Amino acid sequence: MEFKKTPHISAEKDEISDIVIMPGDPLRAKMVAENYLDNYKLVSEVRNILAYTGYYKGRKITVMASGMGIPSMGIYSYELFKFWDVKTIIRIGSCGSYVPQVKVFDVVLVENSYSNSTYAKIQNGFAGDTISANPEVNDAIKEAALKSNISLHLGTINCSDVFYQEESQYQKLVEEHNCLGVEMESFALFHNAKVLGKKAACLLTCSDSFITGEETSREERERKLNDMIIVALESTLSL
Repeated sequence: MEFKKTPHISAEKDEISDIVIMPGDPLRAKMVAENYLDNYKLVSEVRNILAYTGYYKGRKITVMASGMGIPSMGIYSYELFKFWDVKTIIRIGSCGSYVPQVKVFDVVLVENSYSNSTYAKIQNGFAGDTISANPEVNDAIKEAALKSNISLHLGTINCSDVFYQEESQYQKLVEEHNCLGVEMESFALFHNAKVLGKKAACLLTCSDSFITGEETSREERERKLNDMIIVALESTLSL
């Protein structure tokens, strides 16, 4: 298929790596590039969704924002998989904890994403509510975490369309679906990977707790994501 840029990504075909680290926040993508990659360059900035490509320990890596929510992740991950031939996307983001064992700044590796979103049903008729991460990528992440002496919580995450819920349903989600917490992008990412025969994973840092009410500031989140970022980048060396 002849390569054609989309309305949302302006990078040339060879400017995107076959593996992408994908935070939600464009400024977080910028921070990762500036602090962890060598010889990086900005390759796309359409709608201020920043994408940088550089090298981590000699491995070519693209770090690109997804924006917030299932629809935004749905657009960018689909285009990267479909038109830039990306093989693997690892989402790095934040989550709210539903359970006492996941504390603020702990790192969660998502095994399954549960959602009541209609994204997958509309996209290709998939009627399920749970989609799994790629086991090969998750194994690489677990191995990288072990080598880096970084602890991970493994389990199911609730991927929600709604940030401000008038009445929280988190206790029901814990009881019925074993959800460790909540975020807003993994379901679309995992679905697109399944549809297009690609690989996807999701690493999350806990930013707040529904149990204790503890919250972190934007500044704290920016400073204390190192464990998650290191695990994601180290895992790429074996993928």
